[in-house]
Amino acid sequence: MARRLGRRKMPDRGVHTERETEPIEGGVFNTNSMLSLHKLFNKHIIEKIEFPISTGKEADVYLALAGSAEQVDGAKFVAVKFFRLESQSFRGMKRYIAGDPRFGKVRKGRNTMVKTWCEKEFWNLKIALKAGARVPEPYFAVGSLLAMEFIGDENGNAAPMLKETKLNEPNEMLNQILKQAALLYSVGLVHADLSEFNILVKDEKPYLIDIGQGVTLNHPEAGVFIRKDITNITHYFASKYNIRISVDDALKIVTKLP
Repeated sequence: MARRLGRRKMPDRGVHTERETEPIEGGVFNTNSMLSLHKLFNKHIIEKIEFPISTGKEADVYLALAGSAEQVDGAKFVAVKFFRLESQSFRGMKRYIAGDPRFGKVRKGRNTMVKTWCEKEFWNLKIALKAGARVPEPYFAVGSLLAMEFIGDENGNAAPMLKETKLNEPNEMLNQILKQAALLYSVGLVHADLSEFNILVKDEKPYLIDIGQGVTLNHPEAGVFIRKDITNITHYFASKYNIRISVDDALKIVTKLP
């Protein structure tokens, strides 16, 4: 779960030099992440790092100016996710990776686990996009860094989380979120950490984020995870907007059961 930072004005581009990395500090700043970051520069995925737009126990996300690489497709900004190697959630990651047949037997080691988690989010986003779900487009994954589409406005302001948004039509938003979960399910994927904290709202539409823990339907705990996802969402809308729908009925919508 990441905490979105308050909106801040884009700094004057003249203040910073190309490939500036000074804003990166704390837990995400280490030799491995810096080497990975330089690969993003060298591949022209990004031109310059600006400032953090969200922080969390597992990762921090920074706003970057987009480079000229074909992957970014003329975008103005790129979101760069730095996974924390010292994350307290390290042991918990095994639950989502070890049972995923796509990754087989995962070797021990913090660096290997975090790198696998980063790759897992990249491929989960690819699968979600092919299904037509609203998720950030992944551009490039290297080491513990993931470069992806920035969900926000042209001034560099990140879209707010669902939890931070006062909805005009909450029923419609709930229906849209269940549809997004259904699109994932249709291609055999479960988000596995869906909540009001991992959904961004842009132009009154939901965008699912933080999908690194997402699992395929043949994961031994897929059923547990999808029920938890739907429980989280239905509980949020019930407590916040007094919209009542049972978990079982919502699950039928997501899984298309009669």
